[in-house]
Amino acid sequence: MRQSFTAVLERNRTLSGEFTTEPYEAAWAGEARWFVRTLERQGAGTHLKVTTQVSPDGLYWCDLEPSRTVSGELDTWSSAEFGGWLRLKGTVEPGTGADASTGASTDGEPSVKVLIYLALKA
Repeated sequence: MRQSFTAVLERNRTLSGEFTTEPYEAAWAGEARWFVRTLERQGAGTHLKVTTQVSPDGLYWCDLEPSRTVSGELDTWSSAEFGGWLRLKGTVEPGTGADASTGASTDGEPSVKVLIYLALKA
């Protein structure tokens, strides 16, 4: 029987600027799938640009894959051929600068409130 586990790396965390998630030790797993659920956005069109990172020891990190844009309510992708530890690094990027519903300018730093899951299977 295959084993699986879903880790919640970030729960109701508000992100702005540059960020990294909590790392997770995943050496036992053969498959990994990320889920990023966006709960709130500050600023019209605000989105995340994220990169999956890998580490042999959870201390020193390198990019595993090219960066991707996360702009929906729920985005998912798989990661393959990873090492012992996984995490996401990213930036919160502004959208158009105007609220789509009112056309008003959105002042302040763009931010997003997210849940980030890492689903693993052996």
